[in-house]
Amino acid sequence: MDFNISDISNYLPLVILASVILVSLVIEMYVKNAGKILPWLTIISFLVIAYQSLLSVGNQGVFFNGMLATGGQVNIFYFIFNFGAAIVGLLTVDYLKKTGIYHGEFYILVQSAVLGMMMIASARDLVMVFIGLEQMSLCFYILAGFARKRPFSTEAALKYFLLGSFATGFIVYGLGLLYGATHTLNITKLYEVFTFEQTNILGIIGLTLFFIGFAFKIAAVPFHMWVPDVYQGAPTTTTALMSTGGKAAAFAALILVISPAFSKERAVDILTPLIALFATLSMLYGSVTAILQTDIKRMLAYSSIAHAGYILIGLAAGNKEGVDGMIFYLAAYTFMNLGAFGIIALIEDKEEKNLSIKDYSGLGTKYPLLAGLLAVFMFALSGIPPFAGFFGKYYVFIAAIKADLVWLALVGILSSVISVYFYIRLIVVMYFSKDECKLEVVNSNSAMIGIIVSAILIVVMGILPGSVINLISKF
Repeated sequence: MDFNISDISNYLPLVILASVILVSLVIEMYVKNAGKILPWLTIISFLVIAYQSLLSVGNQGVFFNGMLATGGQVNIFYFIFNFGAAIVGLLTVDYLKKTGIYHGEFYILVQSAVLGMMMIASARDLVMVFIGLEQMSLCFYILAGFARKRPFSTEAALKYFLLGSFATGFIVYGLGLLYGATHTLNITKLYEVFTFEQTNILGIIGLTLFFIGFAFKIAAVPFHMWVPDVYQGAPTTTTALMSTGGKAAAFAALILVISPAFSKERAVDILTPLIALFATLSMLYGSVTAILQTDIKRMLAYSSIAHAGYILIGLAAGNKEGVDGMIFYLAAYTFMNLGAFGIIALIEDKEEKNLSIKDYSGLGTKYPLLAGLLAVFMFALSGIPPFAGFFGKYYVFIAAIKADLVWLALVGILSSVISVYFYIRLIVVMYFSKDECKLEVVNSNSAMIGIIVSAILIVVMGILPGSVINLISKF
């Protein structure tokens, strides 16, 4: 493999984060005040990488013998992962202390998970996709059970690990069949020889298994069964990271591997019905089931399933507008969900209390700022303008219409209408319930910064969506 030291600037974000992980390990082992250093080292590192990613977004290239890429959409995903993780870090600083589960390893695991996400987004070889996926997933398994003295957290980790391992089997078997059919795992070379003819049945099955494996990672129906229990049992800031950065990384892999397949003949006849089926089931099941939830984390878990369906509409469209819409949606969803889970983490009691929707009764009177911010995030998640969530749905629906999938866009609109109920229900409870608010919120300046920044971003993306989509579509 050719290695040129001058190419290091191309993959500098990966080098920086890998170096920070090593430094963090040394600090955790040998420095007494590691608990004060690691959180801010992690946050600052993520912000630096996010800034550097945007700064070098135009420097597109491929390195390591075509295994990794840089620039363009890769760097846009880098920004989503790292800026989102920086907000998670702000939310976590006081949350771990409040809940009594502070351990320095938490930040190292978050750093390692983000490095895995970045490897997935920059991969140009299916081996690198798999390595990045496993690094991210293994960190998430541990983070889900980080509150090891809580039965729900242990249960969440066990379920996530067992079902995640099962899904990984689909992906690996799919990769094996793809290699047997094409004799390569390089994504560019793969589609030079890949066809959707009947003679390539092994390759088609391999690609289908790959998609099914990642359907688990994005929590699409019928591979969603782990989501409610894991989201509920995991520490809330871990849930925030899994539901945003983890989902965005899985969709980055699907964009990378599945989208180029639509350039082949007969691809639309095979892939579009399959993806549209997953999208339809996810949107309707997630929206309808979320109505029945009384726990706010479980409600957002089923909401996450529905949002996976909306994003899949862009993939089913199989056109450039669909991919651009997916990336915009993922950016918007990241900050909407981080803000919502950030407020939940702030309100949550150290004994996992204050998680029922009824507990939020009267919040608008006692804590008007928190209630107002949570209302903004609920409006955005429901797709009400002028917030970013509206334009995320708009772009994927337009892509579906251009691909003659009007019926799928209509299903998405129907699901959005259903979802308005359970989002607005929370707002009604906060502002119009006659019950007195019994919550006692412990102030956290760092968490409030993360929440307010998330709110500002979804408002700005809603007011100026054209600027963001132009940046994405440019590449």
